[in-house]
Amino acid sequence: MNYKKLLIGLIFCLSLSSVAFAAPILKIGAYGHDVRILQQELEDAGYDVAVSGEFDEATRDAVISFQQDNALDATGIVNRETWHALKKEPAAPVRHQAENENAKKSDDKKSNDSKKEDAPVVNMPKPSSKVPESAPFVPKSKVKNILGTAARYKGVKYVFGGDTPKGFDCSGFVMYVFRQHGFVLPRTSDEQYKFGKKTVDRKGLVPGDLVFFTTYEPGASHVGIYLGDYKFIHVSSSKGVRIDSLDDSYWKPRYYGGKHIVMD
Repeated sequence: MNYKKLLIGLIFCLSLSSVAFAAPILKIGAYGHDVRILQQELEDAGYDVAVSGEFDEATRDAVISFQQDNALDATGIVNRETWHALKKEPAAPVRHQAENENAKKSDDKKSNDSKKEDAPVVNMPKPSSKVPESAPFVPKSKVKNILGTAARYKGVKYVFGGDTPKGFDCSGFVMYVFRQHGFVLPRTSDEQYKFGKKTVDRKGLVPGDLVFFTTYEPGASHVGIYLGDYKFIHVSSSKGVRIDSLDDSYWKPRYYGGKHIVMD
């Protein structure tokens, strides 16, 4: 039996499987990146809420409406069950007139899933189940093109659970970019963190490496691709695919560490 091919196949299947979304608990008084993601999802589903990053009374009322429409406990507090319901992109009530849009998203997803079967695959290291570290696997010769592909999608909007050029979330963007060059990564940021050599020190990063941040919950819950000069490209919930600095006032205190995936 060719164990290497079997391993590659398993990794490929895992990357296409649905994985539980890391869910922050949000309520009145919360603010920041996580709240923006929540508000964007509510707005996209047709609920009346401003994407401000502040969990105000209007946001709470929209959450309560969403919870009522989806047979959840209408507490106004965003718990794991509420995030899970948002991730499934359920049809909004009739007054929001979102049924046709949701149906279109479902058809688009099926079409994209069928295209993924044709993605090229290269040998990938087996991630450790105990320590999130493995050998770098991306040749330096590939980095320029990988970063070029990432830059091509600057401005593409944020979409909760998105992993196509129609809309990305953070890990969906990273997975898509590397897939275009034959590297199949897992679907979520915490699983992507299991690849590469751990380097908490930012000075150890090289262009093409992955950088991780703590946002939703302890650990790696946001990911971007390092560009060099302390810059990285990622998906912002408010502005889509963009370039930011590791020294940014929001991202610097949330920096969790980097994973060196580019071969020396």
